[in-house]
Amino acid sequence: MSERQILIFGASGHAKVVLDIVEREGRGKLALLVDDDPARAGQKLLGYAVAGGRDALLKHGAKAGLVIVAIGANPARRSVAAWLAAQGFAFASAVHPGAQIGREVRIGAGTVVMAGTAINPDTEIGMHCIVNTGASVDHDCRLGEGVHVAPGARLCGGVSVGAGAFIGAGAVVVPGRQIGADAIIAAGAVVLKDVPERAVVAGNPARPLNEP
Repeated sequence: MSERQILIFGASGHAKVVLDIVEREGRGKLALLVDDDPARAGQKLLGYAVAGGRDALLKHGAKAGLVIVAIGANPARRSVAAWLAAQGFAFASAVHPGAQIGREVRIGAGTVVMAGTAINPDTEIGMHCIVNTGASVDHDCRLGEGVHVAPGARLCGGVSVGAGAFIGAGAVVVPGRQIGADAIIAAGAVVLKDVPERAVVAGNPARPLNEP
């Protein structure tokens, strides 16, 4: 069976981690690295040269390989993923060998799971998510498309996270809570109640930032 070809869109620090995972997985070979920033063309990332931007990717075509969008910011990652899908590209997931993945865990295409994470049984991770270094997602959680669970964050059992939401570093969400789409949970927040769509909450217990 031939080795799958991986195309990475993005050449930031986050992309370094994605590249490292792709190498460590050993299931694919990096075929192309591109970035929207023209200043990065020709630069090297962990020894791989940035080939250019979207034009370079289109030149190779959708049949050149599977894409991972290596962009940490949720809106930008989702926007690029939508553009790629419209051009006919398909996506690869990347799971670090040091991640602990339980039974019946479903991980969507384009999602990256980093070192030291734990995802427990019967959890569903949508497309283009990031489960970052040392984060944990307990049993029966549901993460929508484009969610980012930052380093060291903790989602207890049965948590539901809407598309595009961001769970900050070290944040804790207690069992059974619902986090609305595009909500932002600040670093270190302790979420005891449901969080509405597009809300920004912080603190222990977590409260809206505009609340006195």
